[in-house]
Amino acid sequence: MSFQQKILIVEDEGKLAQLLKEYLENSSFGAEIISNGSEVENWLTDNHCDLIILDLMLPGKDGVDICKDVRRSSDVPIIMATAKVEEIDRLIGLELGADDYICKPYSPREVVARVKAVLRRVGRVPTETNSKIVLNEKKLEVTYKDSKRELTKVEFNLFSKMHNHPGNIFSRDHLMDSIYDSQHVVNDRTIDSHIKKLRKKLVEIGLESEVIQSVYGAGYRFDMMD
Repeated sequence: MSFQQKILIVEDEGKLAQLLKEYLENSSFGAEIISNGSEVENWLTDNHCDLIILDLMLPGKDGVDICKDVRRSSDVPIIMATAKVEEIDRLIGLELGADDYICKPYSPREVVARVKAVLRRVGRVPTETNSKIVLNEKKLEVTYKDSKRELTKVEFNLFSKMHNHPGNIFSRDHLMDSIYDSQHVVNDRTIDSHIKKLRKKLVEIGLESEVIQSVYGAGYRFDMMD
């Protein structure tokens, strides 16, 4: 099997790193594992990778310092991983230049989906076409392949907004302003409820629920998984 993109996994939990490597290779990626943070710089000097999955807590050198060092000389995409959800706020606040963040425990399948999404956003793989998804505004229907589902007006407007701008992150406030007129009184939880129902309907026609991704502390975005 020939691999087109290589992923560097910087993770000191051996079993987790190996499992992630297997999932990536099953999705036609190449993958290398480094378990000590102090080895990353030398590896990158001698090797190429298309994306780094970087754990925060590592022996030798932690993920924050590695990310800072990488960003001084490279724009290679970085997904940072942490075992503490509250750490994500700190990492974002540091403006390290990471392209995405994920909290442990995570499923390897979710990480592979994040890898694909990030690579598409930065243009390192061909952009997936969304032509398989057809939106019919008159009927308030979404069609995927041979399946279709009727949506409510709000759900249709919500999905249409994100579908027309794949990869863009929309805050809850922006989404509320887009789908409601100024006379409606709504809150963040209203958008979350609509997203939950929309995801369920998309799954019913064969799409992954993750096509609408939650971006921690930011909002939501649409991105095809396959």
